Amino acid sequence: MAHRNFKVLDSDIHIIEPPDLWPRYIDPAYRDRAPQGLTEDAGDLRLAIDGKPWGRVAVDADRGRRRRGHDYAKNQERWRPFQERGWTSKVQLEAMDIEGIDVAVVYPSRGLFALAIPDMDRGLAAAMARAYNDWLYEFCQENPERLLGAGMISPFDVGDAVSEARRAVRELGFRGMFLRPNEVNGRNWHDPYYEPLWSELEELEVPLGFHEGAGSQLRQVGEQFGANAMLKHVYCHPVEQMLACGSFCMGGILERHPKLRVAFLEGNCSWAPFLLWRMDEHWERQGDVYAPELTMKPSEYFKRQCFVSVECDEDAVKYVIDAIGDDRIVFSTDFPHGDSKFPRAVESFLKLPISETSKKKILWDNCAAYYGLSS
Repeated sequence: MAHRNFKVLDSDIHIIEPPDLWPRYIDPAYRDRAPQGLTEDAGDLRLAIDGKPWGRVAVDADRGRRRRGHDYAKNQERWRPFQERGWTSKVQLEAMDIEGIDVAVVYPSRGLFALAIPDMDRGLAAAMARAYNDWLYEFCQENPERLLGAGMISPFDVGDAVSEARRAVRELGFRGMFLRPNEVNGRNWHDPYYEPLWSELEELEVPLGFHEGAGSQLRQVGEQFGANAMLKHVYCHPVEQMLACGSFCMGGILERHPKLRVAFLEGNCSWAPFLLWRMDEHWERQGDVYAPELTMKPSEYFKRQCFVSVECDEDAVKYVIDAIGDDRIVFSTDFPHGDSKFPRAVESFLKLPISETSKKKILWDNCAAYYGLSS
């Protein structure tokens, strides 16, 4: 399993949830309102209810039937052995062995779109998060030392998010929580409304991971590209993470919550030096007016509390390390999504033009620090 004596901790491996997860696991009071996955296909993450797309804009939901892209057939063949065996936790562990992953923190696929509807009913959103977390707990029990859960929380009611984070950590043993970075109900993340959640995560000593998914019904960068999913995908992942990063580093969240750990996952890391420089430059000019509570540069909050993930073939990581060091970068294979380099993601990463010391930190040490694991 080891790669040249490197241990590997995947910061956000994905699973393919069963299409009927929510009808099976949700509170019976919400069952008739729960969406369902359309197929077992790894490339088709659509949810729907009564034939209507759920969570993704209609053009993206329809794209799966019309224009798959030239990699679609190749990916279908690549994932077929896992699909045919039902994407079980045993299959997940076997895939980790093939790639050479020692431990992985599990994030969703269909679940990235479960709470991606504007003005969603708060009770339903909370019930969907609970249902996903109950299913994920069972999934991870196949080997809870290697499969670690990241819990879903609802941004539609901060009280629900606080209570579910507490349950997910204290009862289910999850090692982190995740949210999409998209703005919900007109509130930025530094809005005082969310303060109880940041306080709770700080008290629980678990981190928050932001993870995007293309085609959200929530307001999303890139939506101006309409049906061009390629252009939309180019921008939505990194730019949405940049916006969230601004809220945390310049909006005062990390000043008020110095023990809160935050990661911006699967959106590349190469944007970080530019954004940190630009935030610092603006804080020096206007911080006394717009960010008077900040006691240090935005980049210093990032270096103290934030993490960003590198793609396995992201050569520009060498410039990120030159700019901010190698302590705040984590690694992910993105298994089993279409842009994953499985089964050679770790192999590709080890070819990057960075030092062996940096590789060791990024493959294990930094991610262990982020999730509060032993090195």
